[in-house]
Amino acid sequence: MTRIAARFAKLKQEGRGALMPFVEAYDPDPATSMAILRGLPGAGADLIELGVPFTDPAADGPTVQQAGQRALRAGGSLAGAVAMVRDFRRDDDETPIVLMGYLNPILAYGPARFCQDARMSGVDGLIVVDMPPEEADEIAPHAAGLDLVRLIAPTTDEARLPLVLRGAGGFLYYVAIAGITGTRSADAADLAAAIPKVRAQTDLPIAIGFGIKTPDQAAQATRIADGAVVGSALIERLAATLDENGRATATTVRTVLDDVRALAEGVRNARVPA
Repeated sequence: MTRIAARFAKLKQEGRGALMPFVEAYDPDPATSMAILRGLPGAGADLIELGVPFTDPAADGPTVQQAGQRALRAGGSLAGAVAMVRDFRRDDDETPIVLMGYLNPILAYGPARFCQDARMSGVDGLIVVDMPPEEADEIAPHAAGLDLVRLIAPTTDEARLPLVLRGAGGFLYYVAIAGITGTRSADAADLAAAIPKVRAQTDLPIAIGFGIKTPDQAAQATRIADGAVVGSALIERLAATLDENGRATATTVRTVLDDVRALAEGVRNARVPA
């Protein structure tokens, strides 16, 4: 059983959903980013989504774009993100980590070499935002041992869903809004109508991302689905702690982890009977 499958199975047995924070590798610098990554499990993260800095992140709103720019200035790269996971695994061999990024850096790295390095470093899954199912052969033949997490959008109709699900692994990432990250909140009624249609065609857990910002919204998402992904809200809080030169301050790591603790409390109490 993979780490992702084991974690979702454990959470199901406990009767609760998963909190999956998103952080950008190397934002705002390697040491601060690594300190946040190492602190996430203790703060309540059940799984971690680690963003790979990229110059043209088409699915990301201004908040994550700016995080990516800070990370690139700090030397961030696909190889750097993989190395962060390898360092993380020295102390934590249980928390699942999913790399989220774009296809171009993987192609430049070399898909076969990348998948091997990611697997050997302890990466559990990949979200390749701009790789449609029709292009999955770019990576899938090399990805044994890595879960290819597929994105499902509000515009994914029931006719297309089987194609999206083919070859999917780990969990499904339901994109709650039609748009870029961090721009507006998800609508609970829309999610409540959409998620059962996805469940009818798969046994994979479903995590909701895009537009999940507060502990209440994260709790709501885990009542509807199996997990909540929170990214832009955490990165906004991180950015607010930086000095005028964009450097980390003494409060940066603590602020992010405190926010994760609040989100985790919301998720853990989401299914507690009133």
